[in-house]
Amino acid sequence: MTNHYDRYKSQHKKAEQTLNILKATKAEIDLSLETDPINAALHKELRTVNLEIKITLNEIEQAESDIQRCELQFQLP
Repeated sequence: MTNHYDRYKSQHKKAEQTLNILKATKAEIDLSLETDPINAALHKELRTVNLEIKITLNEIEQAESDIQRCELQFQLP
């Protein structure tokens, strides 16, 4: 069981790290768009980063759900 629990905790941690990187990238793109608001490449990059953020948030939510399920099932702290 702890194998699964540790894996879910690890997935959650990695997803949080990825989310932080994606948010920083999004901030950089937003800043670049302020100086060049019609840059098509930047808008495409922004769409991609926004999609990756949504996917990562879903991964975090799933990991949290799995962690809670393990905690309830095995009464872990």
